[in-house]
Amino acid sequence: MARERRRRWPWVVLIALAVVLVPVAIVAVPILTHQSGGSSGQHQSEEQWPLSATALGDDGRERRIDILPAEPGATVDTSALVEGERLVVSGTGYDPSRGIYVAVCKIPPAGEKPGPCLGGVPSTEEGEQFEEGSVQFAPSNWINDDWAWRLFGARSYDDPETGTFTAYIEVPSPVGEGVDCRVDECGLFTRNDHTALNDRVQDLYVPVGFAR
Repeated sequence: MARERRRRWPWVVLIALAVVLVPVAIVAVPILTHQSGGSSGQHQSEEQWPLSATALGDDGRERRIDILPAEPGATVDTSALVEGERLVVSGTGYDPSRGIYVAVCKIPPAGEKPGPCLGGVPSTEEGEQFEEGSVQFAPSNWINDDWAWRLFGARSYDDPETGTFTAYIEVPSPVGEGVDCRVDECGLFTRNDHTALNDRVQDLYVPVGFAR
């Protein structure tokens, strides 16, 4: 009996390791092997306070974001956002194999990561996944189609084939850690999430200001 238990023990350990390591590998390998897609290709808009932005990225994808009011019939003045104001950000053309953050961030020098961002990064607490079709307004939104990240609060793409998403933004205070959007130039950004932090191909933004 004791000999039989000793024979089983290595298999129990191997199975336990597999249960732990396989999910870790599923999450870690794509992050570690990811290669940058290049630049988003966004150029300065001729309009000072547009409600949309489009760009053809180095990866060949044409991306677009639009800022819409949360209330039907309302209007959005991107030059004078107000804390607590609710916006709907619609995007299309994004790469669904990569997650994105949607938030108000400081506009960086060309080629650098947007930020700091108001409201920080979205929550990654396990169990905070959104129900399909639910609306949850927050200072920043996280879009990621991977089932593993949806367990930690990510919202899935509306249509992965076209890279379409919807984000629900509640405008935060214009002052955050390392950024003051009353003084600094800021924009409502999309950028790759922590699974591809140094990849700038999905950086797209609409310039925003805050009401005095």
